[in-house]
Amino acid sequence: MAGTLAKTDGKTLLLLKPRGFCAGVVRAIDVVRIALEAFGPPIYVRKEIVHNSFVVEELRGKGAIFVDSEDEVPNGERVIYSAHGVSPEVREHSARRGLRVIDATCPLVTKVHVEAVKFAKEGYSLILIGHKDHDEVIGTLGEAPLVTQVVGSPEQVATLAVPDPDRVAYLTQTTLSLDETKDIIAALKEKFPNIKGPAAQDICYATENRQVAVKQVASEADLLLVVGSENSSNSNRLVEVARNLGTNAHLIDSCNDIEPEWLKGAKTIALTAGASAPEHLVEETVTFLRNKGFSNMQELEVMPENVRFGLPPEIVEAIAAAPASAS
Repeated sequence: MAGTLAKTDGKTLLLLKPRGFCAGVVRAIDVVRIALEAFGPPIYVRKEIVHNSFVVEELRGKGAIFVDSEDEVPNGERVIYSAHGVSPEVREHSARRGLRVIDATCPLVTKVHVEAVKFAKEGYSLILIGHKDHDEVIGTLGEAPLVTQVVGSPEQVATLAVPDPDRVAYLTQTTLSLDETKDIIAALKEKFPNIKGPAAQDICYATENRQVAVKQVASEADLLLVVGSENSSNSNRLVEVARNLGTNAHLIDSCNDIEPEWLKGAKTIALTAGASAPEHLVEETVTFLRNKGFSNMQELEVMPENVRFGLPPEIVEAIAAAPASAS
């Protein structure tokens, strides 16, 4: 794809596609919006529904109440679990409190939870590749905490100890760097030659597609800007991918974060967005960069992305009941 870029004497802006919202994020945000419309506020949301400050503030303005724990939700109220998933302990606690749960966990995260339960029941020690403080990893770890260890680098693999080296399996957080994860898996296979993994990789399609797009243009760009919040794992990985290829790259929450010195000497800027970043922030950044002279914009699509996920049953039922209640 990089070889097809049009040559120009002016400043160029390469707008990468796919970018921005993935299917799991669209589903999670829709869940909160529909719940607010169908049931009215207050609707409690455990943790940030997705890791983007603008999305959270918009939903807060519509009446969503974000809490760090289900403990903060009054007995019997509705609570939505974020796209990152929760542990069985959280589910059990919510049930004891009589909370009316709507689960917005991304189906691809649920897949990893199911795999964790399966491997644990079969007597495997589990190695979970990911960032130990990330909401998704905390939730997955909770499925089999007694047999699961979290590793975040190849170096950490060397310190692992398990009861039976021939009964080990690995899973991964869905939003990791493909290259970094590959190195960790290689280290695991060297230490545990009989290690088992998931039938299909756990890193989600959207994370992979956005990283592939960055790799395609890294050599063409003087600067890569990634729209996304600081606590967004997949957004941070896009910056890392570019920097590992020698391209100057920065994470921005919005165009207001762009430092003037970043643009000095740059003739070609690539722009993408993490899977939880709204498109309007990308559009505002495009306008900002055009005003800075990057008027030759080229949108480069690496691959089409048409994934859609169904809504949770509670939301489907609420939608079905809406016409009857309106009449």
